[in-house]
Amino acid sequence: MAPVGSIIAWSDGAPRPSERHRRKLSAWQSNNSNGRLIRKQGELGSGSIILPASITLHEADQGAAGVITIRVHRTFSLETRLTFTIVERPAIGSCRVFDRAGDNAELVHLAANRQAAEEWLSRHGYPHAALEVVTADEVAADVVEGRAAA
Repeated sequence: MAPVGSIIAWSDGAPRPSERHRRKLSAWQSNNSNGRLIRKQGELGSGSIILPASITLHEADQGAAGVITIRVHRTFSLETRLTFTIVERPAIGSCRVFDRAGDNAELVHLAANRQAAEEWLSRHGYPHAALEVVTADEVAADVVEGRAAA
């Protein structure tokens, strides 16, 4: 599995329709796009109900004049028939800003380094934020375990 902060593309394998077929193109884009991996969730169970592991990707921001009004997140079950490909991994030395520490943390920003993350955090106010620097060991472990190709 890709490290949090990676850009992941997903596809259903269908060819892209022409621009003149707007409805078909819109449906195709729903199943063929990319986003930044912001959360991994393991399998959840409660009684006889079991939810499969999932990932959440930040697909886009909508807004105007520098103000984000809508964030588009997509959550996918790992049991989906879609194909996922790692497009880009976070750079070694970059710093992830999570909304909180722990297993349910969600990536809110990926900075070039720890200093840039701390500066961003001072302007955006996440009181329980956790910072995590991307290490060479993390990227190497990801490749060694065979998770480099998705």
